[in-house]
Amino acid sequence: MSGADRIVAAARGWIGTPYRHQASHPGAGCDCLGLVRGVWREIAGAEPEVAPAYSRDWAEPQGQEALWEAARRHLIARHFHAALRPGEILLFRMREGAVAKHLGILSVAGSAPRFIHAYSGHGVIESQLTRPWSRRIVARFAFPFAFPTTDEEIS
Repeated sequence: MSGADRIVAAARGWIGTPYRHQASHPGAGCDCLGLVRGVWREIAGAEPEVAPAYSRDWAEPQGQEALWEAARRHLIARHFHAALRPGEILLFRMREGAVAKHLGILSVAGSAPRFIHAYSGHGVIESQLTRPWSRRIVARFAFPFAFPTTDEEIS
C-alpha cells in the first residue's frame, strides 16, 4: 500500500467520529486539526509538537496564521498549481480576511475530488471538493512520510 493510500485509509477510519474542539481521539471526538494529528500518529508515531490552545472562532482577532505556520514547520508545502494527489492536506480560509483555519485530507483526486475533514455539527465526514470548498484552499501540504515529490510539486 502506498503512503498516500495509507493516509487515506487512516483518515477514512475516523469517519463518523463526532466533532470535539481540540480533541484527537478516533471514535470519541476530534476537530479538523485533531484528524490530521491522529493520522500522523497512526502512520508516523509521535506528533512533532504539542498543539497549543486555539479558539473555535474563524475570526482570530490577532490575525496570526498559526495553523499555516505550523504546517510549514512540519509538512512539505506543495506547489499550489500542481496536480492534486490523494493524501494531501488542504488548508482552507473559510472567510475573506480571516485566518486560514480549516484542514482536510484529499481522499480522491481527478474529475470528482473528495476530502475528509472534521466539521462542526457533522463530525468527520468525506465531502465532495466542490467549487465553494476548492475556492477556499489557500495552501496544500504533504506529510513528510507520504510520497516522493518532484521539485515542480514543492512550493
